[in-house]
Amino acid sequence: MRLNCLLQFQIRKFHRSSFMAQSASAGPAKKLIQIDVSADTVCPWCFVGKKNLDKAIASSNNQYNFEIKWHPYFLNPSAPKEGVVKKDYYRSRFGPRVEQMESRMAEIFKGFGLEYDVDGLTGNTLDSHRLIYFAGQQGPDKQHKLVEELCLGYFTQGKYIGDRQFLVESARKVGLEGAAEFLEDPNNGLKEVNAELQKYSANISGVPYYVINGKYQLSGGQPPETFLRTFQTAASK
Repeated sequence: MRLNCLLQFQIRKFHRSSFMAQSASAGPAKKLIQIDVSADTVCPWCFVGKKNLDKAIASSNNQYNFEIKWHPYFLNPSAPKEGVVKKDYYRSRFGPRVEQMESRMAEIFKGFGLEYDVDGLTGNTLDSHRLIYFAGQQGPDKQHKLVEELCLGYFTQGKYIGDRQFLVESARKVGLEGAAEFLEDPNNGLKEVNAELQKYSANISGVPYYVINGKYQLSGGQPPETFLRTFQTAASK
């Protein structure tokens, strides 16, 4: 009897110690940082902002959980679907400043280990935004990865953002299923893209534009340090 009582006491002590150890190791729950990004897929500063955002997240030492959602913006809503030569378009829009702008962007991209490419076509970005919306239905992480692939192709490989084959191939690379079928019908995602334009982009004048935890706004290609400070502020509220 005495031996049985002693064994039960030791078992209870073990379970209590084990529970306390697990609780201590779990620590406090990590704060959720929700980031809504308005961007256009032909905006180089949007890609710069994404790369800096990714750097900030990587250097946050796993302090937070992140949920990133991408929303559409059209720098040129009337851009043609068939595309125009990128270099010609930039020169007609920006004039003599274009060489300085391209040189500056090439320098920034070089800092990411990338080569800025102004070859190829530019044009209407609606299909890319429809595809980004579709990716979001399969998860924020998949959407974030798709944005990366689209930007890499357009800004560093001379791919045309309106090319259906390029869009489908980018989707395949990130494991997005059903992209070709989704894009085949021009009405798929159209209502949702327009709704997001009204909700997230109607009252802004430029991109990239970030809303963190529904409260803190940032715009432009912010450096990682700015994102980190905003994460800290948002998490402390």
